[in-house]
Amino acid sequence: MSSTTCPCGSGQLLAACCGLYHAGTPALSAEALMRSRYSAYALGLIDYLLHSTLPAQQAGLDHEAIRAWSLGSTWLGLEVDETQLIDGEPQHAYVTFTAHWRDESGAHSHRERSAFVRNNGNWYFIDPTVELKLGRNDACPCASGLKFKKCCASYF
Repeated sequence: MSSTTCPCGSGQLLAACCGLYHAGTPALSAEALMRSRYSAYALGLIDYLLHSTLPAQQAGLDHEAIRAWSLGSTWLGLEVDETQLIDGEPQHAYVTFTAHWRDESGAHSHRERSAFVRNNGNWYFIDPTVELKLGRNDACPCASGLKFKKCCASYF
């Protein structure tokens, strides 16, 4: 791993970039988490993808679909277009990016604006495809202690 360039496109070595996060160091920003997730797809690190998703959503993730997409694709590159930090506690952020990959049906690009939340020193990806059954007055699933409507509701 020490001489491998990081798949996230930073130009750094994997061990000094996303490899730190894959090994357990908390990502320093939403962009760093997003880049590390792209690298995890490229490297087949499925557990990292699962654990870097908002804990309340992890049980709803399709582990086998994530594994099949990760391992069945050749990851061609990542472009980060914008990172927007929304201050407050917990902190929220959006990262807009384009991921490129090739699979058995050809080359693909996907542009996305992903939402992230930082709580207790850790950034998490908020997966819009995983339904949460919450009322607006329920406690927020990010564990902030706030009501869902005052915290993460607008990110779902």
